[in-house]
Formats: sequence, C-alpha cells, structure tokens
Amino acid sequence: MTEPRLPPTTPAFAPTPDPLTPARDVTHAHFEAGDQVVVLKGAAGGELWGEAMRVVAPSWHTPTDEDGWRLRDATGGAQTYITGHPRYLVHLSRRCPDCLIHLRAMEDHLLPRYAGQGVLIDCGWYTTTALGQLVHIADARGGR
Repeated sequence: MTEPRLPPTTPAFAPTPDPLTPARDVTHAHFEAGDQVVVLKGAAGGELWGEAMRVVAPSWHTPTDEDGWRLRDATGGAQTYITGHPRYLVHLSRRCPDCLIHLRAMEDHLLPRYAGQGVLIDCGWYTTTALGQLVHIADARGGR
C-alpha cells in the first residue's frame, strides 16, 4: 500500500485568468467588523482554497481608491494585517447569497481546469504591496 500524496506546503504557481472577481459588484457595507472571510487564491484536491481572515476595521484601499477592509490573518505569518477591497472577500462566518453565488461561479470556472491534480495551485491573482494592501492583478496600477 502506498502513502497518500499530500499537497506541498508551497503551492504550485499557475497563472490563470480571473474574469469573475474584477467584475464582482459588492459594496463596502456587505462586510462588517468581526466577519470571517476567505480570499480565494486557487484550487487543491477538487476544491477552492484561499486565506481565511477576520475583518477588523474599515480602511482606505489605496490601489483602488475605494473603501476597503483591514483584515487579520489569525495564523500570523510574515504579515498579519492587510487591507483588501470587498470584492476580494467571501464570507465564511455566514451564508449570504452573494458570496455563495460568487463561490459557485468560481468553482464552475476554476475547478474543471485542475481536476485530478493532487497539488495546491496558486492562480497568481493577488499580490501584497509595500503598504500592506492586498491587490488583485486586475486592480494593479503602476507606482502603487
């Protein structure tokens, strides 16, 4: 009997277009301080994966010049707090229709591409700026 193959701790990088998140129409008011959210980043074992965080406080999101949210990564790491635009977030702490629709659309779009692969896939949608701003590739602007 062979050992089960576990995904590596460092995800495989596989740039994949994300036509859904940039077009998502979700307002700042959709989230509240204390909400648990996930920032979807890729796929692993037939499921979406991302970074789970807690919404902490309102914050200006410099890369989009719009209201954003200060997020805390409970697991810590190199950068415990970041600021993200609301359209990047999906509720974990409650089942809201908008987030469920977005999650399902992401599953339908992404999972067939990586079906059967036993590795963690990072689709390369996000980067973190020197100012601690989580930025989607569609929102990146030169000099910020």
